[in-house]
Amino acid sequence: MTYLISKRRSIPLRNFLILFVLGGMLVNGCVTTKKTTYLQEYKKSDIPDYYSPPEDYRIQANDNLYLNVTTPDPRMSEMFNAMSESGTMGFDEATAQIYSYVVQMDGTVEFPYIGVVKVRGLTLNEAKVVIEDALNDYVNDATLTVKLVNNSVTVLGEVVAPGKYALYKERLNIYEALAMAGDVDVYGNRYKVNVIRETVDGSMVKEFDITDKNIIDSEFYYVLPNDVIYVKPMKGKFFGMATFPFTLIFSGITTFILIDNYINPR
Repeated sequence: MTYLISKRRSIPLRNFLILFVLGGMLVNGCVTTKKTTYLQEYKKSDIPDYYSPPEDYRIQANDNLYLNVTTPDPRMSEMFNAMSESGTMGFDEATAQIYSYVVQMDGTVEFPYIGVVKVRGLTLNEAKVVIEDALNDYVNDATLTVKLVNNSVTVLGEVVAPGKYALYKERLNIYEALAMAGDVDVYGNRYKVNVIRETVDGSMVKEFDITDKNIIDSEFYYVLPNDVIYVKPMKGKFFGMATFPFTLIFSGITTFILIDNYINPR
């Protein structure tokens, strides 16, 4: 067996090789700040260098719409509302699912007295105008509220707290959505973040480098209802473990080798 030259006690070459390999693993397992810093400026960017205005969500089949009609006459309001105003206390998403109207596959919704109204492909403001026009046949002094019940974003993959989160503001950007999930974890690949978006024309999948500052000019910078954000793992992630204990294993093996060489001197 080949040994490294030493005056007092030689270290076997196999032990030296083990230390060398483990040292390389330890270095490769490190995550630098460059990999985790957002809004960096790159000379070459995969994101187009022009501003794309944020889109408005367009109603799709199977969406749940909540409508509330308010008139000076409470009895008239109750005619159109699935839930009376006195019953709105404790209103939550589960309750809204029961008292909302489902958009059918043909893009229409049937409302009390108003009848069938086509809303698929319209924004909420556009749908409000269409429903108000139909409502004017019955009452002229009504105030209409139209809301989307299934208003949430799902964040999956390498984040601290994956899950489905309700959207409470009209404009929520991708960083705010990730913040709701506790941000990307140490081994999340910030260079490969996918946004899955349902549109009236079908599903779209877009992959982004969220460390790139140019993302703020992208049409996917703002989250839309029902978006799914998926953060891929980095290559350094080991068998699904969030953090592989390179340092602990390296220290343990080093200690073992030192003890072995002390007990069994060559």
